[in-house]
Parts: sequence; C-alpha cells; structure tokens
Amino acid sequence: MTETARSWLRDLTSFYTPSPTQFDAARAHRASIESRLDAYIGVLEMFEIGSLRHGTGVWLHSDADYMVSLKGLRPSSPWTMLNKVKETLQARFPSTTIVISRPAVVCYFGDGIVEVVPAFPSDGGYWISDPAGDWMQSHPKAHNAYVNQVNSKHDGAAKTLARQVKIWKYLREVPVSSCYLEMRTAKHLDGESGYSPLWDLYLTLNKMYEAGLASMNDPTGLGSRFGACSSDTTKATALSKLGSAVGRARKAKDLDSDGKHAEAIEQLKLLFNR
Repeated sequence: MTETARSWLRDLTSFYTPSPTQFDAARAHRASIESRLDAYIGVLEMFEIGSLRHGTGVWLHSDADYMVSLKGLRPSSPWTMLNKVKETLQARFPSTTIVISRPAVVCYFGDGIVEVVPAFPSDGGYWISDPAGDWMQSHPKAHNAYVNQVNSKHDGAAKTLARQVKIWKYLREVPVSSCYLEMRTAKHLDGESGYSPLWDLYLTLNKMYEAGLASMNDPTGLGSRFGACSSDTTKATALSKLGSAVGRARKAKDLDSDGKHAEAIEQLKLLFNR
C-alpha cells in the first residue's frame, strides 16, 4: 500500500506521543519539591500543568510541569520569587542543575526534568512570571478545560494538532512558547466546523505567521495575553523558521490533494526536520 502524507504524519505523531508511564520518574520528585518549598516559603497548593497534563506532550522533549501557589505577598518583581525558589531547591538538591527559564524554575534531575512555576493566587487564577517581563495572570485549569472542549468538538483533533505543532517546535528548535502554540491551535480549531490534518496544520501555522507571532488574547477571557517569545531576537528567529514551515506545509497539502504522495511526504520531512 502506498504511504500517504496523512499516514506519514499520523505515524510521526504516534512516535512522539509519550506513554502514560514515561514521566513517572520525573513526577516522583514532586513530593520532595513541595515539602522543601512549603518548609521554607509556604505552599498553598501544587498541581500538575502543561503539555503532559493536557495530553499534548512530546516524547523526549516535554517535562513534568507543576504550578506551585505560594503563601505571602507577591513581590513587585517576579525575579525575586524565581530566584528564591531556585535557591531553595538548589540547597535541597545540590548536585542537580537548576536554572530559571521564565516563568519556571527548571530542575534537571538525572531521571527526568521538572519545571516548577511559582505563582500567587489572583481572582480565581494565578499571577505568574511573564516570559517577556512583569507578572501576568494565568488560569491553567480554565485553559485546560477550554482545550478539552475544543478537542471534544473535533474528536481529539485539537490535541493531535497541538502535539504536531509542538513536534515541529522541538525538532526545528523554534524559540516559541509551547503554551502559546497550544492555545493558538485550539483557537484555530474552535472556529472550524471540521478537521483535515494537512489543511489544518497549514492553516494553524499560517495564521500564526500572518499574525507575526503577536501576543494573543486569552480565549477564555479570564487571563492575560499569551506571549509567543521571550525577546525580539527570539521572535525574529521563530518567525523566520515559521515562514519556512508555512511554505512546506502549504506544498505538502497541495501535493497531497494532487495525489503526489511521495512529494508531499518529502515536504513534511523538511517541515519536521526528519
């Protein structure tokens, strides 16, 4: 049977879909992280967020992500709390490399990577560090519910498409926020009546490119705008790579429509750096 572009894309997505147990080692550090932060800073709650929680994680690239809601007053600068969380965890895990990558403190354990996002409660949501600067409001539970709603509307396509866009991000080393990609993807499909794998892959990438990777309004109407990149320099790099991706995705869906399966697959290989 002749391999089609759609089957190639489906197999790629399957290959990069994590198994339910592949991040158990990383998740096992949760209790010790929470205990340390609670003892030295004060924790209201700690819960899993991000790609793995949403079902859009990418094997070999996604981390175990947690939001930790902290006690006390929110400092004027998010750097104050990011540094405090980093120093507190570094003292508990002295042999572990721990760095700040806004909005998270990232712990590179030998058996997995854990990202901890310091937060403070705010109007049913949380204040977290904006990758581009100050504090921003986030409503991760509402965002997860929104993605689930769109995903149900399209029989699982929203999370499949979001994972594919993230695979492109990682394999092409594109400096753009995974959360931004996921919310842009969900917003795109929320406005569609149906789903076509190659067409919607192209449309999602093209809409982001035409928008210039501009910050987007929170589709739930609750939180701050979602930023794409941490600086103008990284945005320029991301836009350049996104422009190439749009052209390759467009060629792949056009060639597929013409029944030129081998040529369409070659364009997908270029798109995903395979």
